[in-house]
Amino acid sequence: MRQSERRAEKNFKRKEAYKSALKQIKKLVAAKKISEAEKLISEAYKALDKAAKTGVIKPNAAARRKSRLMAWIKKSKTPA
Repeated sequence: MRQSERRAEKNFKRKEAYKSALKQIKKLVAAKKISEAEKLISEAYKALDKAAKTGVIKPNAAARRKSRLMAWIKKSKTPA
């Protein structure tokens, strides 16, 4: 297997890890299950940091996604 193919596979797995973590949290927040979503935040942060560390996404992109995730959760906590 070519090196580029191996790297592409690893990158895909890292990208899927953070995307699925973010999707899970967004589903829980949409269903008003904030406490359950907060338990998954560390998993999402870990996946984003690993993706940034390995170059799948840029560090600022990871920071931006973490920031927006927390803002979204905070916004959904407050009664409308």
